[in-house]
Amino acid sequence: MTYPENIEQKIDFQALRERLNELCQSSLGRERVVDMHFETDYDQVCRQLGETQEMRNVLEDSSLGFPHGEINDMRPVLNRIRVEGLYMDEQELFQLQKTLVYAAELELFFANLDAVRFPILRSRAGGKSQPTGEVVRIINKVLDRYGSLKDNASPELGRIRQDLRQAEGAVSRAIQSVLRRAQTEGWVDKDTMPTLREGRLVLPVPPMSKKKIGGIVHDESASGKTVFIEPQEVVEANNRIRSLEAEEKREKTRILMEVTGQIRPFTGDIEASEEQLASVDFVRAKAMLGRQMRAIAPEMEDKSMIDWRDARHGVLFLRLESEGREVVPMSLRLGGGEKNRLLVVSGPNAGGKSVCLKTVALTQYMLQCGMLAPVSESSKAGIFKNMLLDIGDEQSLQDDLSTYSSHLRNMKTFVRTADKRTLYMIDEMGGGTEPTIGGAIAEATLSEIHRTGATGVVTTHYSNLKHLAEREDGMVNGAMLYDRGALRPLFQLSIGQAGSSFALEIARQTGLPETIIHEATVLAGEEHIDYDKHLQDIARDKRYWENKRQNIRQKEKHLEERIAYYEQEIAGLKAKKKEMLAEAKEQAAELLQQSNATIERTIREIKESKADKQRTHQARQKIEEMKKKVEDGREEKKVMRDFAELKKIAKQMPSTSSTIQDTIRSHKLNFERTIDLRGLRADEALEQVIAYMDTAIMVAASSVTILHGTGTGALKQLTRDYLATLKKKKRIVDYHDGDPNRGGAGITIVEI
Repeated sequence: MTYPENIEQKIDFQALRERLNELCQSSLGRERVVDMHFETDYDQVCRQLGETQEMRNVLEDSSLGFPHGEINDMRPVLNRIRVEGLYMDEQELFQLQKTLVYAAELELFFANLDAVRFPILRSRAGGKSQPTGEVVRIINKVLDRYGSLKDNASPELGRIRQDLRQAEGAVSRAIQSVLRRAQTEGWVDKDTMPTLREGRLVLPVPPMSKKKIGGIVHDESASGKTVFIEPQEVVEANNRIRSLEAEEKREKTRILMEVTGQIRPFTGDIEASEEQLASVDFVRAKAMLGRQMRAIAPEMEDKSMIDWRDARHGVLFLRLESEGREVVPMSLRLGGGEKNRLLVVSGPNAGGKSVCLKTVALTQYMLQCGMLAPVSESSKAGIFKNMLLDIGDEQSLQDDLSTYSSHLRNMKTFVRTADKRTLYMIDEMGGGTEPTIGGAIAEATLSEIHRTGATGVVTTHYSNLKHLAEREDGMVNGAMLYDRGALRPLFQLSIGQAGSSFALEIARQTGLPETIIHEATVLAGEEHIDYDKHLQDIARDKRYWENKRQNIRQKEKHLEERIAYYEQEIAGLKAKKKEMLAEAKEQAAELLQQSNATIERTIREIKESKADKQRTHQARQKIEEMKKKVEDGREEKKVMRDFAELKKIAKQMPSTSSTIQDTIRSHKLNFERTIDLRGLRADEALEQVIAYMDTAIMVAASSVTILHGTGTGALKQLTRDYLATLKKKKRIVDYHDGDPNRGGAGITIVEI
């Protein structure tokens, strides 16, 4: 179930239907666009998404060569020829031929696809074109490549056309003869040419010459200065032509009736091929639109859940991209066994709350219509049985309903319908009536819907709904971020915190008098103002620490890469050392074996020569040479040198702790105990103060000086607001004005 009836207009889905309609190349495909609906069957949705994703992959792979052809809606013709005696004309046969040829090309294309990569599209090749292939052969026998009946479509047609050409030749020769005589006699101008009137060749002549030429007058010009005469010499020949043309028409009709009779038994197969073409045209249009939106088929799960990364509003994405701009994406996890089932979104007006809600509605609706969703590859999605929406001005003059009454009527439907398979979205919940009671009714209604187990997204300005989301299990706050310094929305969704409406800041930006803003602050009460300011501080700090965390992650990743590199190098060196030691031992063993053999041989020679002095001297000399060779060639020295190098490299590899210590030491050496904020914009100054105080605390500075000047006092107030949060967190001891003789109120001394 979807609610209300005009949900597609409210979530901008109708715009996607229109674009799909433009991308279809046939009326058959466009009918499928009209029939497309919110599907709740899990298997059907998965198949539709899978097929569309496969088609997108096919279209993006130019090497596959997706075929292109003509798709004609032949259903009216097929319905007509079911009646015996009715037939298709040449043009209709030609359209049918081209359509069936394209159907056959598509089926062959699908049959040749990789069944592993394209299993769903591959299943479209089931021999459906075999019966219709016979129809194409029947048509090809009688039609030429221009869609006209061939001369040899029948022997009789060939004879008639041969006679017709001869008769036309005779008429042409005869009338040219009459024309030459008339030009010679001066009855007609030299540039006069024969023309056709009522299918007969005639000569345009002045009225005064018509009796001289003789013949039948068929027509005259509007001015009366020209008459069109069929010379008597060609009247009979023209009559012959008209007779042959009538014979040709009768024979063509006979042939077309015969061919139609041969095709009539295949009407069911032709309709099946047309259904296939309509489906392919529709899927192709969805794939093309998905490509334009950079959309994908996310991983699907058979439960009611949302787990999207970098989701974008499809219609807004297409519009902004055409203008050279980009949509700010959002990530969201709700339902499906997750801790949180309800997201309460708050933030400033025109800050993107409604766009956030519509993004959820449109994306889920697209998925359950079998359309690719503009989310990132790591996203997952589920199926909801019901989608309920309350958004926009539903005031009805006819039913005498106010906006708030309409809202309450919607809430009644939500409470009755909501269950664990329901996705509901409510924009500006509680609005449209007196805030106190409106907020109370909104809270009670939201709690009741939440107890059903439904999954939802709600936008609001009401603080009591923000508090509800903080304390209630299964609910979570979300804030649309706002640049407090530049006073502009960032259109970014931050999960886990409530958003501020920034009402005072926006009022001040629009130029509302400060007296009014001050009085409004007093009327609102210090507690409410502090709460709103606290939300702003949380949002600012979270954004700052998110940036810090991202930088740390990048540095850690770089460090891990370097460590992995050095560990790989060490492993390689160890392996090389082991290899060299083994080689050295092998060479040493070989040298030792050679030495032993030399010594034994020498001893034997000494014994054999009975201690001849010269022979003994020679033997000793050989032993000394061998000894020197062994000593000079020792591989151990070499090994001990790649090992020393190994230890040297290992010492050069930095550790995580030493890198951090070096960073802190560097900060201490370069740390300046004074920072100058003068001349900076508010947001720039705040960013610098935050970074500067982080460094000051890290290097354990005892105190620092912040130079902001007096001026309007805006920089001083901004600085001290932030220092107040640090003091509350006990990260600093205190802060105060400087010495009156050394800057006074123009500086702030911070005791750390």
